[in-house]
Amino acid sequence: MINVGQAIVLGIVEGLTEFLPVSSTGHLKITEGLMDIPVDDKAVVGFTAVIQVGAIAAVLVYFFSDIVRIVTAWGRGIAKPSERYHHDYKFGWWVIFATVPVVIVGVAAKDLIEGPLASLWVVAGSLIGGSVVMWLADRYGTHKRGEDDTSLTDAMLIGSSQILAMLFPGFSRSGATMSTGLLLGLDRVAATRLSFFLGIPALTGAGVYELPSALDSGAGTTPLIVGTLVSFVVAYASIAWLLRFVARHSFTSFVIYRVVIGLLLFGLLGAGTLDA
Repeated sequence: MINVGQAIVLGIVEGLTEFLPVSSTGHLKITEGLMDIPVDDKAVVGFTAVIQVGAIAAVLVYFFSDIVRIVTAWGRGIAKPSERYHHDYKFGWWVIFATVPVVIVGVAAKDLIEGPLASLWVVAGSLIGGSVVMWLADRYGTHKRGEDDTSLTDAMLIGSSQILAMLFPGFSRSGATMSTGLLLGLDRVAATRLSFFLGIPALTGAGVYELPSALDSGAGTTPLIVGTLVSFVVAYASIAWLLRFVARHSFTSFVIYRVVIGLLLFGLLGAGTLDA
């Protein structure tokens, strides 16, 4: 179904776009369409979910010290009630709580997500619709709150916004979470870092959940391994670049890029160049 060459291309696309607010799912589906890979085939859907694990591994490596700090604080709080005042202990629970709605919707709407909503028409519309939300969030957010100022409500709203990206591929998981963070008054760096942390359980779970079906439905082991490794390397570089970028720039360039890609996709679909 997917050969090694295609796996390399898809791994590069996944690594570049997973954490940029431009929709990795949308770009993967566009790339698959251009390579005549059926975007709604179960093996293809499973393959793209699995290579996301490479991008998640990049997050785990890049933020290793932060993750160890949070997990350690969470573990101390579990063992000793006197340690539960710490923000990192609370944040550990918040990540867990914020993942629950995503899991429920992901399981309940699996057939819909892998079927009708996998259409490139949905991707094109979601790219543009998500751009409007992102522009409004960046334009009208106060950008005054830092990572240490977050609450359970912030985590739940930001984490749950990942549902938009599941239901409307093209909206962008990172775009949805970052936009929600900005609407809640977080600064760009805090919104971006929270997008990383809150995405780890959901994306890892999706990859592990899809692995058996991806292997059983025709996605070969070698392409899966190659695509995942390429995704890891490229994603690590993308994370480092994005954190430097958002510290100094607005999201306007991403908004413009998304609108252009969305309009281009509408044009290609309308002309019959791509099969939805």
